[in-house]
Order: sequence, then structure tokens, then C-alpha cells
Amino acid sequence: MHKLWASTYKEFLLLSRDIGGIAILFIMPLVLIVTITLIQDSTFKTVSDVKIPILLVDNDKGNVSENIQKSLADSDAFEVIIKGSEVEAKNLVFTGKYQLAIIIPEKLSVDLERKVNENVEGIMSKFDLDATNQSTEKTIIPKKEVKLYFDPATQQSFKTSVKNGIDKIISSIETQSIYKAFQEQISDDPSETVFETGNFISFKEIMPKNKDKDMIPNSVQHNVPAWTLFAIFFIIVPLSINVVKEKSQGTFVRLRTNPVSYATVLGGKTLVYLCVCIIQFVLMLLVGVYFFPAIGLPTLDVSGRLPLLFIVAVFAGLAAIGLGLLLGTIAKTQEQSAPFGATFVVILAAMGGVWVPVFIMPKFMQTLSNISPMNWGLNAFYDVFLRNTGLIEILPEIGLLFLFFIVTTLIAIVYNEKKNAV
Repeated sequence: MHKLWASTYKEFLLLSRDIGGIAILFIMPLVLIVTITLIQDSTFKTVSDVKIPILLVDNDKGNVSENIQKSLADSDAFEVIIKGSEVEAKNLVFTGKYQLAIIIPEKLSVDLERKVNENVEGIMSKFDLDATNQSTEKTIIPKKEVKLYFDPATQQSFKTSVKNGIDKIISSIETQSIYKAFQEQISDDPSETVFETGNFISFKEIMPKNKDKDMIPNSVQHNVPAWTLFAIFFIIVPLSINVVKEKSQGTFVRLRTNPVSYATVLGGKTLVYLCVCIIQFVLMLLVGVYFFPAIGLPTLDVSGRLPLLFIVAVFAGLAAIGLGLLLGTIAKTQEQSAPFGATFVVILAAMGGVWVPVFIMPKFMQTLSNISPMNWGLNAFYDVFLRNTGLIEILPEIGLLFLFFIVTTLIAIVYNEKKNAV
């Protein structure tokens, strides 16, 4: 035990003398998490929090265009700005000043009413419900197009959602027009309600609740665990460099002259860098709880979750340390360990869902993400933050993290022994 504490104290002294390394370990992750959360916050807000300004050119001046404008305004997703010219609206969108312009064609209301009445009269004449309805030759009414101009830089997902929303509005207006035409043919009393035009089928999103309050995830709950994991795993870079440096400086040669095993040396490094991971985690939580509300971001709610969060952080830190020890043991120079370690962390983060959610990845990448320790840690954090689970539910993830630490550390010890035995 004395040897382990001596090795731990040595690692502490080495780390404390590296001011630049400490800054990278503690300050840069904080800057990263604040920047990313500020950028992504709007994507997690409710629709009512952010309104997208759009241009509307009304060439119809009828009840259909009024209904379209009212539906867009009632959706709370758009701020409708009326423009009088299609050319002006198109230029404003194509120059990037607005993301969308909607052009309503001329005589849309009149032609829609004519088309619906013509179809209804044709149906009624088939049933001979009205003797005055005579089969007449249908007039050709040209189809109408509602033009949508999008900013070329607009994402495809936004275009698709807008198209679906506009299509739903138009379909609703057409349906109501048909109901109205039938009602006029069937009933002489315009105030009499023959058809109910409201939606019969609706959708309701059921959110998990905590004390009768909806648990709606926000940008902070998503970004704090994700980028905390990224910071924790980034310690493999300074850790592997530290191991390589000791080999190149002959420290390991001197240690081999003393009765100190390689496992004891790695044990000292594990304890010191595990403390570093815990400090990183605490700093991230403090930023989420106290700093984010001060700059207008949601507060990170950790009430009742701290014990489980610390458990996940400890096992995630062990997994990162095991990977760093293995990389430092195998690498021969700092030029090998540093670039490879940094690149490998980025790859693990991409695979694990830190940058892009796993469910939108291709099937092959979704399968591949299951082998990323960052994915295990992220799922465990999400279980605690968003799914309100207990220790039993996160045991599979933290078990995989601990197994990863054991396997990588054992490989490092065996590799070192075989290399020095030659």
C-alpha cells in the first residue's frame, strides 16, 4: 500500500507542475460545454419560444389566403410578414435575409369554390337529390400552385417540415370547403350544422412525469452529460503522454531496479487521474447549476440524482484511464500517442452519439456505436438525467465501463511484461 501511495504522490507532483496540461484538462472542457450549449439551445426550445420570420405574398385576397395566414400565425412557429411582390420576396429569400417565402396564387379562393361546387353538384346529381341539378359540361379550372421559396442554405429537414405543415393547412381548407358545399346543397338553413369539420383524430405527446410535472429534456440536460464524457475521455491524451515521457526519460528503468510492479505504477496513475475526472465532472455540474441560468440557459436539475451521477462519472473515468494507460504503454513516442489519442477520442465521441444522436445514424453506425465506451456512459447519464432510473437500470452500462477498464489495464500490464522480458 505504501508503494501505491508513493506512486500516487509522484503522479500528483508531475501533474501539478504542468500548468498548461491542467488548463487543458479543466478550462477547455468548460469553454467547450458553454459554447456548444449556447449554440444548440434554440434547437431544444419549444416552438413557442422561437418564431421564424417568413414572407407571405397574397395574390388571392380571398378567404383561402386569409385562412392560410391565420393558420400560420396560430401555429406560433412563424412570424408572418406580408409582402406585395413575388419578385421582392424571392430576392429577399435568395439573398439569405429570410428563410422562406410563400406565394399564394391569384383567384385561389374563387377557383377552389368553383371546383368544389362543381364536384359536389356532380355527386348530388348522381343521387338525384335535387331535381334542379342538371348534368352540365364541366369547365376546365386550372390547378393552383402555392409557391415556396427557400433560402439555399436552409436545411432539408426544415424544408420538409414546412412543406408538410403547409400541405396540412391546404388539405384542411379544401376539406372544410367540401363540407360547406355539401351543407349548402343539403340544407336550406345556413346556420344548421350538418357536418362537423373538426379533426376527429388528434395526437397527444405523453411525457414522463416527476411529481405531476412533465420532464421535458432541454439543451443543458443533453449537453452536460455528453461533453462531460468528452472531457473525461480526453484525459487519455495527457495520460498517455505522461506514460511515454517516463519511458523516454528512463523513469521506468529506475523503477524496475526497485521492487515495484508495473501494476503499482499504473495504480498510482489511476488514482490521480480518477480524481481529475471527478473534478472535471464537478466543474461541469457547477456550470450547469449556477452559470447557465446566469446567461439565460436552463438550469441543470441534479436534485436526487447526485449519487448515481457520481457513480457513472467514476466508472466512465476508469474506462478513460484504462484506455489512456493502454495507449501510453503501446506507444513509443509522444508523437504517436498525442495525435492518435486526440483523434481516437473524437472517433469514439462521434460513434457514441456525443455529436449526432445514434438513432439518426445509418444502421451500420448504430450497430458500431454499441462498442463505444462513450455510448455506454452517455446512455447511463441519460438514464439518470432524462429517464429517472435507479441503480439497477444503469448496472449494464457501468458494468461495461468497468469491464473495459479491467481489460485495457490487463492488456497494458501483459504487454509491458512481455516487452521487458525479451
